Amino acid sequence: MSITVDIDKNSGFCAGVIRAIGKAEEFLQADGREGDKRLFSLGAIVHNDAELARLVHKGLVTIDKEDLEEMVDASGEVLLIRAHGEPPQTYRLAESLGFDVIDCTCPVVLQLQKSIKDADTAQKKNGHGQIIIFGKIGHAEVLGLIGQTDGTAIVVEDSAMLEAAISEGRINLDVPTEVFSQTTKSPAEYARLCSRLEELMAEHHELSVERFKGTEMLRVHNTICSQVATRHERLSRFALEHDIIIFVSGKASSNGKVLCNLCKSLNIRTYHIDSVTDIKREWFRADDKVGICGATSTPKWLLEDVAAHVLSLNKYAPEWEAAYKEPANEPVKYCSECKNLVR
Repeated sequence: MSITVDIDKNSGFCAGVIRAIGKAEEFLQADGREGDKRLFSLGAIVHNDAELARLVHKGLVTIDKEDLEEMVDASGEVLLIRAHGEPPQTYRLAESLGFDVIDCTCPVVLQLQKSIKDADTAQKKNGHGQIIIFGKIGHAEVLGLIGQTDGTAIVVEDSAMLEAAISEGRINLDVPTEVFSQTTKSPAEYARLCSRLEELMAEHHELSVERFKGTEMLRVHNTICSQVATRHERLSRFALEHDIIIFVSGKASSNGKVLCNLCKSLNIRTYHIDSVTDIKREWFRADDKVGICGATSTPKWLLEDVAAHVLSLNKYAPEWEAAYKEPANEPVKYCSECKNLVR
């Protein structure tokens, strides 16, 4: 028997990341460059070290907010805004420094930013209300969303943080509330958090949940990217259909952590790796059906490299098969130098 490998066809770059990388490559191509202009990316264009290294080799320069704030004159240089988006003040700063801006903010994120800005404007016009964002504190997309409210939106990462914010008085159960989600969050977690907030607000107003709904004091917006939402459902099936899951993504990827945890909740033999070098032979059994998948920041070429490496383990299958015939109280041992079985 031998290992078989499947690559999840739904894994890999989302449309927003594909667009951003495509724009970067278009500029970096020798024929497409204008004079000696450099292309700066504000933050990592994608949370994947291997893909970043490929783009750096082509000439992409990654800077952070501190680098941008320390610049004095960037006339003639080009700044790429990645798919995560940025708050309004970033665009103002880039313009004041003289940057030409290539805005690669994902269209889904742009729509979310507009929705939050419109809600915030309406609330301030009415003189009361609050905006809650379900997302990762400090995440680039979330910072861009907060910026649409001049910093007044409240960010919560889970139900526990929601209840803590209520206890501390940072969330007011007496005012109209609108809730939005970071586009790459778990739909199930978002639903649980909104349901809990609804229960707490109904209880505070001494109403049943059904009667509270009629007050329209709480508005929940469906802002999770549809591509991400369907990926959760499909990835759940993928995790259950395989003996072992190798999840490939950068450890800094928020979406990667969410999707990897989803796989692990359904398949305990789920391993999170950055690259081929993280793979350990002892994870596998001779007849495993292996599933290779990744985040919205994982390039297809990396998934294919991982699949090829796992398939190469088949040359050890005869040894593994023999090893599994050993008595249960005699664990398999490998030589630390040659990695062969020790009898």
